[in-house]
Amino acid sequence: MVAELVAALQILFLVYFLGLNGVYIMLNLLAIPVLVRTMRERSLEDLPYVHAGFEPPVSILAPAYNEETTIAATVRSLLQLVYPEYEIIVVNDGAKDRTLEVLIREFDLLAVPETYRIQVETQPVRNIYQSVTYPNLRVVDKANGGKSDALNAGINCARYPLFCCIDADSILQRDSLKRVVQPFLDDPTTVVSGGTIRVANGCDIQGGFLTRAGLPKHPLALIQIVEYLRAFLFGRMGWTPLNAVLIISGAFGVFDKKTVVEIGGYRADTIGEDMELIVRMHRILREQGRPYRIAFVPDPICWTDAPEDLKTLRNQRIRWQRGLSDSLMLNRGLLFHPRGGTPGWIAFPFMLFFELWGPIIEVAGYLFMIVGLIFGFVSTEAWGAFLVVAVGLGILLSTSSLLLEEVSFHMYPRLGHILTLAFVSVLENVVYRQLITIWRLTGMVQIITKQKATWGKMVRTSSWNQNQ
Repeated sequence: MVAELVAALQILFLVYFLGLNGVYIMLNLLAIPVLVRTMRERSLEDLPYVHAGFEPPVSILAPAYNEETTIAATVRSLLQLVYPEYEIIVVNDGAKDRTLEVLIREFDLLAVPETYRIQVETQPVRNIYQSVTYPNLRVVDKANGGKSDALNAGINCARYPLFCCIDADSILQRDSLKRVVQPFLDDPTTVVSGGTIRVANGCDIQGGFLTRAGLPKHPLALIQIVEYLRAFLFGRMGWTPLNAVLIISGAFGVFDKKTVVEIGGYRADTIGEDMELIVRMHRILREQGRPYRIAFVPDPICWTDAPEDLKTLRNQRIRWQRGLSDSLMLNRGLLFHPRGGTPGWIAFPFMLFFELWGPIIEVAGYLFMIVGLIFGFVSTEAWGAFLVVAVGLGILLSTSSLLLEEVSFHMYPRLGHILTLAFVSVLENVVYRQLITIWRLTGMVQIITKQKATWGKMVRTSSWNQNQ
């Protein structure tokens, strides 16, 4: 009986990791045609670009809380975007540092009387500022209510039909807005479009823009380059042809304002507001039988500050896991809904089983196989097979993502960079991924024990900002 149970558990863990990595391989394969089409479109960009006059105006929302070290660089980069018509709305969410003072000083802000139309409820707005130097820049000063509340305040102030949300510690490339808006021009049913997030640590930023892509010296930030590459370029891009993207990063996404307002804006009772909004959008629009598209575009790039200390990274991943749980549980009606389509019948079950409950199975699998090998009830052959499917396939996925990135975007031109990232692709799956899984499991334990969700203190090095 015991031998049968041991054999059954070995098969269970092997099948789980085969299924997990099998889906990732499928997503990589689905991403390749999207990538090829993107590269074909890019080949035409050597021709002189002339605005066709059809680009919809965009309101860029940048919620800021204690961002005094990066906010000026972020706003400068936004002011130099290549796009015909847009406005910038920085929302100071009751910051306790000098965020507001920096904005007032750097951009000549004056308080102005302005009608504030409440479309979604928020904490009180104290003042609205207008830049004397830059007519398309406004700053909203409000009582602290969290990122969701700040974004809702920005939506209330937004004048244009599309809004783009970014993090206040992020840097956009000059053509990023033009690229991320393209799906709205290609398909009128598009309600959301998101772009790629890359790690800014180690890069050179001048005048609010990236001048050289580099690698960070800190190993944690270095590993996150490969992690982000796999997750964004060949994870979310793979879900795009299925119209089953369940998350558009809160660091860089464009939304149809009318649709977001209709479904109630961002929820303030979750710390995973970005994913929750997307899953809720899938659920409500599919229940209504309304045609829509949620797109991910690999080319528009947003550079962001990655954590370089274990405590901050741990807080971030626990928060992400709890946000994932909120997003799925609050919108569980999408699961296997008769109108759920690929989001409800494929993407949601995958996220539920492999991403939400996965840490429990993965940690149990590693512990069982390690203890079994030590005490002799797991054979070396079974242990080797486990390593192949749990670690070997992960290394294959990371290295293949790096190869595809090098062939397509060639963001890191130096051979030394590529060799370093190739080594990191192995390290990520041997040590880093297991550590992240343990932190995700911690998030699950907090959920099960009903501990209060908190953001935790997010320490940012902003080393790239030293060149400003």
